[in-house]
Amino acid sequence: MVDYHAANQSYQYGPSSAGNGAGGGGSMGDYMAQEDDWDRDLLLDPAWEKQQRKTFTAWCNSHLRKAGTQIENIDEDFRDGLKLMLLLEVISGERLPKPERGKMRVHKINNVNKALDFIASKGVKLVSIGAEEIVDGNAKMTLGMIWTIILRFAIQDISVEETSAKEGLLLWCQRKTAPYKNVNVQNFHISWKDGLAFNALIHRHRPELIEYDKLRKDDPVTNLNNAFEVAEKYLDIPKMLDAEDIVNTARPDEKAIMTYVSSFYHAFSGAQKAETAANRICKVLAVNQENEHLMEDYERLASDLLEWIRRTIPWLEDRVPQKTIQEMQQKLEDFRDYRRVHKPPKVQEKCQLEINFNTLQTKLRLSNRPAFMPSEGRMVSDINNCWQHLEQAEKGYEEWLLNEIRRLERLDHLAEKFRQKASIHEAWTDGKEAMLKHRDYETATLSDIKALIRKHEAFESDLAAHQDRVEQIAAIAQELNELDYYDSHNVNTRCQKICDQWDALGSLTHSRREALEKTEKQLETIDQLHLEYAKRAAPFNNWMESAMEDLQDMFIVHTIEEIEGLISAHDQFKSTLPDADREREAILAIHKEAQRIAESNHIKLSGSNPYTTVTPQIINSKWEKVQQLVPKRDHALLEEQSKQQSNEHLRRQFASQANIVGPWIQTKMEEIGRISIEMNGTLEDQLSHLKQYERSIVDYKPNLDLLEQQHQLIQEALIFDNKHTNYTMEHIRVGWEQLLTTIARTINEVENQILTRDAKGISQEQMQEFRASFNHFDKDHGGALGPEEFKACLISLGYDVENDRQGDAEFNRIMSVVDPNHSGLVTFQAFIDFMSRETTDTDTADQVIASFKVLAGDKNFITAEELRRELPPDQAEYCIARMAPYQGPDAAPGALDYKSFSTALYGESDL
Repeated sequence: MVDYHAANQSYQYGPSSAGNGAGGGGSMGDYMAQEDDWDRDLLLDPAWEKQQRKTFTAWCNSHLRKAGTQIENIDEDFRDGLKLMLLLEVISGERLPKPERGKMRVHKINNVNKALDFIASKGVKLVSIGAEEIVDGNAKMTLGMIWTIILRFAIQDISVEETSAKEGLLLWCQRKTAPYKNVNVQNFHISWKDGLAFNALIHRHRPELIEYDKLRKDDPVTNLNNAFEVAEKYLDIPKMLDAEDIVNTARPDEKAIMTYVSSFYHAFSGAQKAETAANRICKVLAVNQENEHLMEDYERLASDLLEWIRRTIPWLEDRVPQKTIQEMQQKLEDFRDYRRVHKPPKVQEKCQLEINFNTLQTKLRLSNRPAFMPSEGRMVSDINNCWQHLEQAEKGYEEWLLNEIRRLERLDHLAEKFRQKASIHEAWTDGKEAMLKHRDYETATLSDIKALIRKHEAFESDLAAHQDRVEQIAAIAQELNELDYYDSHNVNTRCQKICDQWDALGSLTHSRREALEKTEKQLETIDQLHLEYAKRAAPFNNWMESAMEDLQDMFIVHTIEEIEGLISAHDQFKSTLPDADREREAILAIHKEAQRIAESNHIKLSGSNPYTTVTPQIINSKWEKVQQLVPKRDHALLEEQSKQQSNEHLRRQFASQANIVGPWIQTKMEEIGRISIEMNGTLEDQLSHLKQYERSIVDYKPNLDLLEQQHQLIQEALIFDNKHTNYTMEHIRVGWEQLLTTIARTINEVENQILTRDAKGISQEQMQEFRASFNHFDKDHGGALGPEEFKACLISLGYDVENDRQGDAEFNRIMSVVDPNHSGLVTFQAFIDFMSRETTDTDTADQVIASFKVLAGDKNFITAEELRRELPPDQAEYCIARMAPYQGPDAAPGALDYKSFSTALYGESDL
């Protein structure tokens, strides 16, 4: 450093002192041109000049004292140029040319010119300031020159958010004092008169030096003196202003205030670095907090959905049959309610859960964080497995319900048929045992005996005719047992009673025949006509009973063909009625002939035909009953035919709609697959197109609702098959859910690509190039590349992955990134993530560690107090709660390990 203390002494050089504001920057000329408040034609305001003299003198001495000197009178002590050149060397850290030794005016002018030339070399345009005016002691010009030096070396390099100089310094002051009450910094004059702004600046950076809450706005002198004394004593900022001068001036001098405030800025410049570091950390922590919130939301939603599935599956797997059709139909209605009301929202939740998971993973990749691994059992694949189990249980439950209803319907039909046949048989057997046990032949005449024999033969014929009905009753009871009919006990009891009674009748019949045959030789005459009548009347009577039974028989059919078969059989039965009528007439003719012979031979008949109880009146009555039942049967069959025709209409109606909706869903699935491969235009255009496409799909929902209504009608009609279509409602529902899920996933993929593009700064052209490269090698349009296809794609993009040892190693490294699960396929999203990671820069763990180190003052640890001072409250507490204690040899009480915390934010692989 050149010694400027005496003009006649020889110049000595030593090490230069580095001063504040060193180094050249932008041009100062433009700024100086804007300083229109420096009136070069008028005298300074006396109050302002006084403030400037004191402030500029103190500012100069704060730097000159580093060289072991100072000034007393600012317009006198710079006249020879020696201390002026020394001041410039101290504040710039550079050497100026040697000063001239003489004390003549020309020597002084040359020295001042050297100083002015140095100032001009730093890009400062000096207007109307010449060396002669400084040498002559012009106070106004000297103060202007010093203000120019202050602007260039103390204020110009201040920059806050791309502002500079005065605006930058003002913005810095506003930000630092914003939290303090009664402080509103809008300028560099009256905003500082009450002294609170000075105290707020000190308290913000050194709160232990100022008791801010005890200051009063109505005591400005005390406030100002407190700030000036604290700054001088603890911050090494000399007192540049007088409190009384500021308070008693209507508008304090702006340049004096700016000069003094700039000293605070430079004194706290280290804190500015800490603020920058804190901002970086806050940004990283905000990302981490948002990601943790998304993870918690995913865990909660996944738990709720899995819990619903776990509650629902046991209900669907409960296959305990009910006793009646009504109870089973209520179960079916509950199941339909589940399908219509309870399941659709869960389908949406499942789809939204997958979208949230994909978005979260994309955000984690973009912020260079480890991938999210849900807790055990809550992976998307786990949810899909549980969902598949749910749908399998649902399908099995529906099949079981329908089969069970069919079984109960069959059971009811069989049970009614059993009761009908049993009632007919029981009515026929009523009194038969007493008749067979009657010993009337012991006292009967010979003719009576023969009559009894004939009567017994007719009974045996009748008995044989009823054998078939008994076997039918037993067969129906057996089938009811095999189908697990709920009232099987009563059916079995009644059937056993009928069988036992039948066996007893057989035994009694055999015993009576033996008794009658024993006396048969004694019988000589028999009324052949009565016998013939009885023999023909009995089977005819039985035929009429069977006909009445068949005409009243319940029937159940499921198709139009089945009812047409019954109608055909009924028509065939009606075609036999003329022959039956002729047989009836023939039987009645036998009876009339017997009456005619008896009358013609004066034979007095003793009552009714002794060989049978079937009288002509009974035959006529039953024939009339048959005649009445035929049209009733016609009506019932026609009603059922109408019902089956209606069912057939429902089948065709459903099939017609299903054969439209099913192929439509399939076509849309194929179109979505094609759109996802052949996406054109910007990602926003693609997203808009896909959302429009999604709306067109949603608008198609009424067609599905119409199909659901038609399916409801089919189920209510208990229609179980449909040969007119291969589509079931279950197929349509599954296809629709897959269609909604697929379009939602495709939209989410494009949204994630936009997120990736914006976060990584990828241009639209790059994104289109990536898509074109991917599609070119996706030969089968499956949306994923195999290893060889992916390698060819990388080579086309300039990656050196040819088949040699180094290329194979690089390719294996890339595959481990894009296919961590070793599935053998690379999706487009994984490809985009890889390319964005390769082409853009992101925050790293090292950057975050460096930022924490700034806040910690270069220590290897940080304290909770430092975190709370530098970070917003919520983020400070977030760090404190997650940082482990520091274990290094230089650990202090309460030391926290910020390095391991930063590493954990990005995962071990980052380092």
